[in-house]
Amino acid sequence: MPGTSPARRTVLRAAALAPAVGLGLTACSSGGNGSRSAPTEPVDLGAADEVPVGGSKLYTDENVVVSRIADDEYKAFSSICTHARCPIEKLQGAKLTCQCHGSQFDARNGKVLREPAVSPLEELPVKVAGGKIVAGPGA
Repeated sequence: MPGTSPARRTVLRAAALAPAVGLGLTACSSGGNGSRSAPTEPVDLGAADEVPVGGSKLYTDENVVVSRIADDEYKAFSSICTHARCPIEKLQGAKLTCQCHGSQFDARNGKVLREPAVSPLEELPVKVAGGKIVAGPGA
């Protein structure tokens, strides 16, 4: 832009890029419930027999995934992706897939199956009390 001051060019360039930045932020935003944190206190997840032995269940409202390793052994993990803190909303078998960038995790042990995430999911305390699964700090 000949004859235009450097400050004005900077402002015009920034104005031109603003819509693209907004699209990028939208693509990286969380879906669903929008909460980007695991439970900070124990949460009642419902009947323990809803998770079959060898199976996993995703509790999207609480951001928790529970796997039943054996008849009386459960593992629970935060379902917040360790890459960009998006809540994970897809579980197929024991594979969790983050819709934001495609990271995948094993619901039975929290390990990363596919990047861009490199850190495993946060393990949460879990117990069965009165036939119900309770997970989160203090469980």
